[in-house]
Amino acid sequence: MEEISPLLPVVILLVVGILSIAIMRPLRLSPIVGYLLAGMLIGSHGLGLIHESETTHLLAELGVVFLLFDIGLHFSLAHIWDSRKDILGLGPLQVALCTAAFATPMYLLDFSIGLSIIIGATLALSSTAVASQIMADNQQKHCPIAVSATAVLIFQDICAIFLLILATSFGDPEVSLSNVIGIAALKALVAFVAAIFIGRFLIKPLFRGIAKSKDDELFTATALLIVLATAMATGMLELSLTLGAFLAGMIISETPYRHVIQTETKPFRGLLLGFFFITVGMSLDTQIILQQWTNVLLAAISIVVFKLLFIYVSARLLNAAPFNALQMGVLLAQGSEFAFVIFAMPAVMTELGSKFSSILITAVAASMALTPIMVIIMQKIVRHQAHKNWADEVSNSNSQDQGEAPIIIVGMSHLGKRVADGLDAHGIKYRGIEVNHSCFVDACAEGYAVGFGDATDLRLMDTIKMSHADTIVITFTNYAIAKDLAPVVKERYPDLSLVIAVKDEEEKALFDALGMTGVVQHSFPQGVDLAACVLKQHSVSNKKIKKWMQRLQAEELEMRTTSQLEEIKPV
Repeated sequence: MEEISPLLPVVILLVVGILSIAIMRPLRLSPIVGYLLAGMLIGSHGLGLIHESETTHLLAELGVVFLLFDIGLHFSLAHIWDSRKDILGLGPLQVALCTAAFATPMYLLDFSIGLSIIIGATLALSSTAVASQIMADNQQKHCPIAVSATAVLIFQDICAIFLLILATSFGDPEVSLSNVIGIAALKALVAFVAAIFIGRFLIKPLFRGIAKSKDDELFTATALLIVLATAMATGMLELSLTLGAFLAGMIISETPYRHVIQTETKPFRGLLLGFFFITVGMSLDTQIILQQWTNVLLAAISIVVFKLLFIYVSARLLNAAPFNALQMGVLLAQGSEFAFVIFAMPAVMTELGSKFSSILITAVAASMALTPIMVIIMQKIVRHQAHKNWADEVSNSNSQDQGEAPIIIVGMSHLGKRVADGLDAHGIKYRGIEVNHSCFVDACAEGYAVGFGDATDLRLMDTIKMSHADTIVITFTNYAIAKDLAPVVKERYPDLSLVIAVKDEEEKALFDALGMTGVVQHSFPQGVDLAACVLKQHSVSNKKIKKWMQRLQAEELEMRTTSQLEEIKPV
C-alpha cells in the first residue's frame, strides 16, 4: 500500500478533472469553475477524499509552470510591435485605472499600501484562458474586438509576471516597497534580455538540428527539458519557477518551431493546470464561503462591474467605437487565473487572512463563471442594434453618409473580413459595404466598419464618397454585372483601382480584360491573397505582408488542430 499511496492523489485528481470538464462543457462554463468546485468538494474542508501533500503541491506548481510557458510562447516581439497601439496604450491605461479602483478600497480597509497595490493589480488582470476560449468558440480570433482584447491580454500577462516576482518578494520587513518594485523590475528586465539572446543564438540552432532528425519524441522531450530546466534555474537564482517557465516559452517563441511545440505540449499544460485549479479549490474553506456568501457575491459583482466600466472608458478614450468598447469590457470583465496563484502565496495569504483570501478567490471564480453568460447577452444586444441600424439604412434608401476611406470592401463575408483584418493590422482605413442582412449584422457585431448598401447601385457611388477612395475590393464574382458596371466606374473615376477575388486563372483573364485586377485565392486561409494584393498597392512591404500572412496561417492551423482534437471521440 505504501508503494501506491503517492499515486492515489493523482488518480483522484484525474477522475475529478475529467468529471469537471464533462459537467462544465454542456453548461458552457469554463472548466476552471468546475475544477474549483471539485477541489472544494474533495478537499479537507469537504468530503476529505484527498489532503494536501508534496505530490499535490508539485502537480499544482507544474500546472502554473506550463501556464506561464504557454503564455511565453505567445510572447513575440514582432507581434507586440504590430499590436503596439493596444499593448502600449489600451493595456496600460486599463490596468492603471482598474488597479487604482481596486487598490483604493483595500487601503481604506487598513491593508498596507504594498498589499493594496498587489490586490488591485491582480484584480485588474483578466483570464487569458476564459477570454481566449470564448473567442475561439465564437470563431472571432481575428475580428477587431478580438485583436484588441488579445493585445490587452498580452500586456496583462507581462504585468502578471512582474506581479509574481513582486508578490514573491512581498512580506520581507527589511525591504521597502520601492526596493521590492525596483528589484522585481530589474530581475524581469535582465531575464527578458537574457531570454532573447539565448533563444536566437542557442535554442534556435538546437531545434533546427533536432528538426532535421525528424524525431517527434526527441522534439517534444527537448521542449519539456527546456521548460523544466529554465524553471529550475530561475528557482535556484531565488527567482520564481513561473518566471523561468515564461522565459522558456519566450525563448522558443523566437524560433520557427513555436507552433509545433505549442501543439505538442498543450495536453501537458491542460492536465497540469487542471490539477492546480483543483488544489486551489481544496484550499478554500466552504464554511467561510457559506457564511460570507453575500460578501462573495458583492465582491464578484464589484470585480465585473468595475472592470467592465474602466475597460470601456479606456477603450473610448482611445477612440474605440462605443459597442466595440462595451463588448471588449464584457469579454475581459472577469478575474484572472493569476489571482489564484498570487492570493494563495504564503506571504500574501498571511497578510490577507484565510477568510478574506477565500472570499477573493471565490469571487474571481464566480466572475469567470459569469463571463460566458454576459458575452451571450451582449452579443444579442449588439446584434439587435446592428439589425436596427440595417432597418434604418434600408428605410433611408441607403442615403446615409458612409464616411471617407481610401479602400472600400464590397461584400463583408469571410473574404471581406480577411481583407479588413489585413488592413487593420497595418493601420490602413477601410469601409465595408454589405447588402446581405445576415452578413451585415455579423460584421457589425464583430466590430468591422461596415455600412449597408447594394454596390451594384450606381447611386451608392456618391453616398460612399467614391471620389475619396483609391481602391475598391470586390469579394464575390458576377461577370455579367461587372461587364456592365466596370466601364461606367472607370469613366467616372479613372484613377480608381478595382480588385476582385476570382476562383481560377481563366476567370482572372476575363476580369483583367475589363480593367480589373483579378486575384486567385491559392493560399490558406482564404482571403490572404486578396488582402496581400491590396496591401502591396498601398505601399506595405513584402516583408511585413509575409510576416502577417505567416502569423495568420500559424494561428489558423493552431485553431484547426485544437478543434479537431476536441472533436475526437472514442469509437
